[in-house]
Amino acid sequence: MIYRFGAFELDLPKAELRAHGELCPLEPQVFALLAFLVEHRERLVSKDEILEKVWDGRVVSDSAIASRVKSARKALGDDGKTQRFIKTLHGQGFRFVAEVRAEHDESPLIRAADSDSPAQLLEMKADVSSRPSIAVLPFRPIGNAGPYATIGIALPHELITELARLRWLFVTARGSSFRLAEDRDVRDIGRLLSVHYCLMGTFEVHDRRLEVTTELVDTRDGGVIWAERYTGSIDDVHLVRSEIRSRILTSLEIQIPLHEAARARLMVTENLDAWSAYHLGLQHLYRFNRRDNEVAAILFGQAVRDDPGFARAHAGLSFVHFQTAFLRQTDDIAGEVALARRCAHRGLDLDPLDPFVNFTMGRSFWLEGDLERGLAWLERATSLSPNYAQGIYARGWTETLAGSGREGRGHVDLAMRLSPLDPLYYAMLGTRAFTHMAEGEHAEAAEWAERAARSPGAHVLIAMIAATAQALAGNETRAAAWAANVRERDPLLTRADYFRAFPMKPEPMRSAVAAALGRLGF
Repeated sequence: MIYRFGAFELDLPKAELRAHGELCPLEPQVFALLAFLVEHRERLVSKDEILEKVWDGRVVSDSAIASRVKSARKALGDDGKTQRFIKTLHGQGFRFVAEVRAEHDESPLIRAADSDSPAQLLEMKADVSSRPSIAVLPFRPIGNAGPYATIGIALPHELITELARLRWLFVTARGSSFRLAEDRDVRDIGRLLSVHYCLMGTFEVHDRRLEVTTELVDTRDGGVIWAERYTGSIDDVHLVRSEIRSRILTSLEIQIPLHEAARARLMVTENLDAWSAYHLGLQHLYRFNRRDNEVAAILFGQAVRDDPGFARAHAGLSFVHFQTAFLRQTDDIAGEVALARRCAHRGLDLDPLDPFVNFTMGRSFWLEGDLERGLAWLERATSLSPNYAQGIYARGWTETLAGSGREGRGHVDLAMRLSPLDPLYYAMLGTRAFTHMAEGEHAEAAEWAERAARSPGAHVLIAMIAATAQALAGNETRAAAWAANVRERDPLLTRADYFRAFPMKPEPMRSAVAAALGRLGF
């Protein structure tokens, strides 16, 4: 439909608002809200309806809704006092009150996905224009799959359900993606479903073995970004299915942001949209040094300016301030701690169900040694996304330093299994070392700490863990070498800095570590 009112045209197929034929830029969520109000102009629309249809049922604050309504009014030259287009009935909801003329538009997009309502199609087009989007197709059988033929539908369906938990990724519903022919060109799929990525695969059952092959393809150019093969016994099909699902989800969490960052680097910086700036910011963030941290702050700040309602960009800023305080890259530690908390709070206001946002809130409490409150947020992050490797690792770190080393070890091992190429893998290894320190297993702690300190991205505090672990294990030469490495990289680091970064609660562990640091001159 195309709706006309006053000097305006609201074009659903193109997801555009035009005034006198000129495009009026709108944030995707503001456009979806305006379209929903126009489509239901014959009645009052409650806030609960808006939350369900525009925010997918997510819990958001009244101020977030009011902000989007204000933006819609501003685009129409309206305001809260005049209310020529959008009328507020306080405590009840909103209604679009201007006279509207509706015209049908038989666009290819609507014909291709006629199982979805116009409002859903509108939201899809508006949403995918600004964030990574994916369609998961049924997996094709190779040969006769017999009684296991349903794997080709069941596994992709489970993947769609799990991917939908990743708040940063738009996922096309099964009702649309499963209707497409398996031999269709992937670029056609991208155009028909308005998605940037397509996940497809094959499966074969042979000699009681199940083999699944998957490919992630960029629908814009047809290039294969990532591919993997998984095998297992068909007798353990449910265990294999769960393992495949977890590994695919974790790989996509890494591969899609990396690919988005690579594409963003090809653009002129001034023209980066919010999502490109965000993903490029992540790439700098995970280099764990002062200069790249500052670049990440600039890029996340740009993303927030381009889209103030972008929860993950605020969380990215929280991560930046956390890192600045954690690595003591400033003289104003208290100020950075406050900023880390404030940015995480803002992200939660915008999207309380985003795992990354909850992760940054949890880690902000580390900076104050408040492990109990931090753990509550990290548990929430992992309950929202059970395969979120970084959240699982952070939960294990917190549990270990709080005194639950065995439980923490289980979580950090799961995180490493889920994401063996994670940018925070060095920290996972360091946490594994801590779990052994907590149990008095000093030889094992030294081995894991060495691996952590030698891993890509490992910062100077990880080298300090290696020095401590080697000293506890009685390897004085190795301990002295790592201590020298620490002093060379940051001669001002002290024992107090170590315990500020790693606020371990069990007294035996803390006393042993303090004694080791003392012998090393810290």
